[in-house]
Amino acid sequence: MSLQQKISLRKALIDGFWSGLLALVIFGPISGLVLQGYEVRNELIRPLLMALLVGGGRFLVSCFAQSEKGKRYVDGLAGKRGAGVTVASLKKGKYQYLVIPVLILAGLCLPFVLGKYWLTVVILALIYVLLGLGLNIVVGLAGMLDLGYVAFYAVGAYTLAMGAQYFHLGFWTLLPIAGIGAALFGALLGFPVLRMHGDYLAIVTLGFGEIIRLVLNNLLDITGGPNGASAPPPTLFGLEFTRRAKQGGIPFHEYFHISYSPTYKYIFIYLVLFTIVCLMILFVTRLKQMPMGRAWEALREDEIACRSLGINHVTVKLSAFMMGAMVGGTAGMFFATYQGFINPSSFTFFESALILAIVVLGGLGSTVGVIIAALVLTILPEVLRDFAEYRVLMFGIAMVLMMVWKPRGLIRIKRRAFNAKGVTS
Repeated sequence: MSLQQKISLRKALIDGFWSGLLALVIFGPISGLVLQGYEVRNELIRPLLMALLVGGGRFLVSCFAQSEKGKRYVDGLAGKRGAGVTVASLKKGKYQYLVIPVLILAGLCLPFVLGKYWLTVVILALIYVLLGLGLNIVVGLAGMLDLGYVAFYAVGAYTLAMGAQYFHLGFWTLLPIAGIGAALFGALLGFPVLRMHGDYLAIVTLGFGEIIRLVLNNLLDITGGPNGASAPPPTLFGLEFTRRAKQGGIPFHEYFHISYSPTYKYIFIYLVLFTIVCLMILFVTRLKQMPMGRAWEALREDEIACRSLGINHVTVKLSAFMMGAMVGGTAGMFFATYQGFINPSSFTFFESALILAIVVLGGLGSTVGVIIAALVLTILPEVLRDFAEYRVLMFGIAMVLMMVWKPRGLIRIKRRAFNAKGVTS
């Protein structure tokens, strides 16, 4: 059979035409009409080029999909997509116990190499790593879709600001209080949604996140409303990282007789945050192997079967919400002290969507995948700052490509393997 008989150019042209037309409809109002002052400038050449690019790409993809090699590739992709959970190998990696200490050592040395700007970017990336780990407990392990996770993030941030403003408490005192307070809010959210699943659960949690933001925005006398509130910087045994002492302590640079630099504050925040992230990774990894983690996964796979085995689904759901909220509150605490100022506009639905995207792209239930996705989605936009107008577009394209080629995320979750003697891998 000839190549012309195998590939229908007519079908490929039709696919390319409709894809290009759809791209023109989408990109036309976005990039073709540019607002300049009070006038709208017509630049339709850009959406036309994008539409031609999309149409040509769809034409080539359609031709490839109709070929023998393309059909084998599509069949293989469908097989991978429908594959079940993979099982880890019994063989341990040769350098398994060497890589982790090297990564930790490199992470501890990183703040002394980076400049102030990139150090702040890495701090923000680590905050999103914490948020991803927390939401991964709720969505990835327990299987409950939470679209209002940013509420716990806000609770942790405002705990630091309000605790310092009204009770004159410091960073270290409020650090555990922020986690516990966010966990209590997680329990408050967990009780009304015990019987909800899927889309209904997502809608309720979305509403909860918006309620928290609106409450913070409207309590002008307490939270400052849209004007926001200031958050105190961290201290080290009474040593402050400011030019002059503001909390009754001693400036860090005066105590050690060195010149003042604002970078000291960010180095300290990074080191503390990096330590907590490492401890949280260890905590979540161990938790997945404990009965609580097994119960979360059982709840995710089949709640009815989970309850038939005698597992209390109320306790399991509440524990997942509370654990995830605790991690989110801790991340909010670091965000507040890193920014030095917070307001409700920092805790919108877009933040919840971004955190959920980190969990989905990294791989539901995969700790390593969530870490990689959080670092990529926070650091890459700073690298591509010159393309700021198209960052959201690139983000959407990346999401679509990931869902096509890696529907289970960057790193799929693996079950532990057992040998004949019952020793785990």
